[in-house]
Amino acid sequence: MKLTRRLLRPFSSVLKYKLEHYAGLQPSSLSMQNYIEIGRKETATSSFVFVRNELLVRLANIMKEMTFLPKKLLNMPSVRSVSDLYYQSFDELLHYENADVDFSMVNKFNDQLERIMKRHNDVVKTMAAGLLEFNSAGGVSVAREHCIQYFLDRFYTNRISKRMLQNQHLVVFGSMPPKSPHHIGYIDPSCDVANVIKMAFSDARYLCDVHYKASPALHLKCINSMKPGKMIRVVAVPSHLYHVMFELFKNAMRATVEFHPDSDSDELPPIKVTVVSARHDLSVKVSDRGGGFPRSNLGRMFNFMYSTAPSPVLRNDAEPAMAGYGYGLPLSRLYARYFLGDLMLSPLEGYGTDAHVYMKATPFEAAEVLPIYCNSSRQLLTTSIETNDWSHHLPEYGFPSK
Repeated sequence: MKLTRRLLRPFSSVLKYKLEHYAGLQPSSLSMQNYIEIGRKETATSSFVFVRNELLVRLANIMKEMTFLPKKLLNMPSVRSVSDLYYQSFDELLHYENADVDFSMVNKFNDQLERIMKRHNDVVKTMAAGLLEFNSAGGVSVAREHCIQYFLDRFYTNRISKRMLQNQHLVVFGSMPPKSPHHIGYIDPSCDVANVIKMAFSDARYLCDVHYKASPALHLKCINSMKPGKMIRVVAVPSHLYHVMFELFKNAMRATVEFHPDSDSDELPPIKVTVVSARHDLSVKVSDRGGGFPRSNLGRMFNFMYSTAPSPVLRNDAEPAMAGYGYGLPLSRLYARYFLGDLMLSPLEGYGTDAHVYMKATPFEAAEVLPIYCNSSRQLLTTSIETNDWSHHLPEYGFPSK
């Protein structure tokens, strides 16, 4: 992505002061219910006042954390590009910091938000390319790798939260069309979980058929423990659920086809999905017979610097492909965790893998999980683990083995 020449290096003293100020403020964690009430009860001007401040806080918090990354990583061209994008957007949002609250200003702000969102569309790919550049240049010691992983988890969670905030405001109070007339912004108050799962499976199956000329079928079972016999509907962000399921299905299909190389679609073992709706949790289990993987690899599966697919070739004349970056599962887990859910894997080496997705069943409990810049985060970003504190490495504990 090429930026305009209006880059902000060296940064002005005013910009540095504002960055320190907003980085010292704590972002506001909103629940799904909060987002719904804002969409139903607030006005365009009141939403503008909240969003302009909250975006500055969320941007500043992660921008401060970025400064503690290893200098070698920060100097990678793609990472510098991302850093410049964030400073440019932060500077542009500052113009609305004390602006008059009227409809004319709201419209200007909305136009600016749309430009910022479009400019940030490829941040995931660009940062992924920066990691590849970093690894090609020698990478980092194992002792510092955990610091980068810690930052990336927080960086992408922060990005998910900013996109959610921006999309909600622009769909409800701006010119962006809703996905459905029944939606409140990006939230579906009555999301048909089975339908989203079927859509994700269909799209993943199409890709599998194109690549492998075969694909497994879907066996879907839904259990509504609260209303037996009724469809499972929850308050959810359908695009987030779709993203998680699509990535899980791609992985499960690829593993199944490669583990049964001589089977056609009718002979491949199906992917079994069980959905259970209860009082507090919506749980989804995805089971495949793709051979699984060793339990010793479990810790790597959510590492942004690891992938089971071949690494893509970096080219200057093309968009970097996502396959091989290793971002599918790590990002999916962040989407699941964003509203206090989770994503877990249970491998059975030589047989298959069970993936468990959890979501909050009620919008009151589904609150944003946001990174907060503070002394603890700064320490975790800058402290290297020098020695093992366990005799052997386990996926859940401590220092990664070499």
